[in-house]
Amino acid sequence: MQVRVIYQGVLKETLGRKEETVELREGASLRDLLDKCQESAPVIADYRPIMALSVNYEYALLDHALRDGDEVAMLPPVAGGATAAETSRRCAIVRGPIDQGGILNEIKRPEDGAVSVFDGIVRDNTRGRHTQYLVYEAYEEMALRQMDKLCQEAIDRFKVRDARIVHRIGRLEIGETSVFIVVASAHRAAAMEACRFLIDSLKRTVPIWKKEYFEDGAVWADGEPFPDDIRGGGESASKQ
Repeated sequence: MQVRVIYQGVLKETLGRKEETVELREGASLRDLLDKCQESAPVIADYRPIMALSVNYEYALLDHALRDGDEVAMLPPVAGGATAAETSRRCAIVRGPIDQGGILNEIKRPEDGAVSVFDGIVRDNTRGRHTQYLVYEAYEEMALRQMDKLCQEAIDRFKVRDARIVHRIGRLEIGETSVFIVVASAHRAAAMEACRFLIDSLKRTVPIWKKEYFEDGAVWADGEPFPDDIRGGGESASKQ
């Protein structure tokens, strides 16, 4: 059988390719796939303890059985007048400036007592180095699904009425908004807690990567570690 393998973020750059088709025996697992890919690209071994794997846009563990035609993505730790590349009910990924006013007007309702906002802005420095601009990349379909799940989890956990996440990809200049999160609720405490939960979770679990450009070169930003249950090349923490 054949599966399509997608390399994201720094992995894509390190391997010098974005994707490939891999031939596997029937009944092969994600572990088998990873081992085979590592034979031709030994550097993958360096990323196994920190990356996550997905199958058809859902996180999966190494014992997951693959099927012919599956799309597998290898995901290094994530960083986190627009035209939406893809939109879901609550979330969007855009390639132009984020319409903050439109999002706020859309989410507000008479029953809301508070709207909490997180506005992520491109700053002009990183660890003492002058930043010229940033470039964001995303595994778009999976990112949208994960963002939607996070919004629903925030609504259920904090009992807020609604939530929105919009993330921009492509080149962003200093001072531009990269991510805009809005939570509407009857009470301010719940709205603020849900907003904090969303940005913290997005930076750990949504497959979006950031490359920073300086006067003397460019680097992929260090991502926050994946949660234990999806980190380690798709291996659960108890099995590592």
